[in-house]
Amino acid sequence: MSEAQPALRWAVVGPGNIAGRFVQALQGLPDQELSLILGRDLARARSFASAHRAAGRHEPRLQQAAGEAQLRAALSSPDIDAVYIATPHAQHGEAVAAALQAGKAVLCEKPLVPGLAQARPLLALAQARQAFLMEALWTRFLPVYAQVQQWLQAGLIGPLRGVQSSFCFSIPFDAQSRCFDPALAGGALLDIGIYNLSMTRWVLQQALGACPEPLRMEAQAVLAPTGVDQRLAATLHFPGGISSQFVCAFDGMADNGLRIFGERGLIELPQQFWEATEARLTLAGQAPQTVHLPFQINGFEGEILEVSRCLRAGLTESPQMPLSETLATLAWMDALRTQVGVRYPFD
Repeated sequence: MSEAQPALRWAVVGPGNIAGRFVQALQGLPDQELSLILGRDLARARSFASAHRAAGRHEPRLQQAAGEAQLRAALSSPDIDAVYIATPHAQHGEAVAAALQAGKAVLCEKPLVPGLAQARPLLALAQARQAFLMEALWTRFLPVYAQVQQWLQAGLIGPLRGVQSSFCFSIPFDAQSRCFDPALAGGALLDIGIYNLSMTRWVLQQALGACPEPLRMEAQAVLAPTGVDQRLAATLHFPGGISSQFVCAFDGMADNGLRIFGERGLIELPQQFWEATEARLTLAGQAPQTVHLPFQINGFEGEILEVSRCLRAGLTESPQMPLSETLATLAWMDALRTQVGVRYPFD
């Protein structure tokens, strides 16, 4: 933001690990201020504030809030411009609605909500309130993807043939954790597979100009004892013979890379593609070209700066992460969940 403009004042709802990374980035940027930390447990909010105290920074207020009415009352404070939401997936909807009702800009962790049916009323509310709303898909704002975008839009690898990606790690089963509890919208697809799907959409958009709808999807999953997907693999078939294959899992390891295949070459983000700082371009008959583009802070700064840019410009959604993308990805996830038989209590 320019020197003539006041700091953008944020509230954080859901003071957990992901919110900690967000706050670290926020504190590393000029003209950004943490004004309020909201949580269901005040002791946890106090511990979070203590862990993320930054020298020379404004001390945020702490407040306990549970339920949409309490959230809306707390977020109506005039010292808040924007709200970052990092609660479990199933609780996103009430926090987003509360913030929008309070007239605040909203950046909500992915997925915005667990399904398409829950998303549509929120988008209608944002439109009615003329309030900014964006899903926090931070990968789309990483510097390395700007380079990948240039390669794809220049057509260096030739016509697109396919995309492959993996996002897998192994954690112990815990029926009450957010990863495995159906009441919290647990499961690998919503928690991490959303990166595979969102970046597949992004690749097709850069290579083709728009992301077509798949002609068909083929998915299989291993379900946890709680009924959510602990591992899911899928192939999406697109017009022109293009396919996207991915696997996401809580019960195994993978290389966690993203590969983009073309007629004349290959683009690879070889490890942890969702937080990549390295990309490699290999063209037929040529030595690979590797670029390294580090984070400015921790990677979350890109989405924060995008919110600031959009609000300065008077926009109610981000051109880089529009609400149409949120809806389209949710529709794909709904279809995949249906195919493998994962249902939540609130579906």
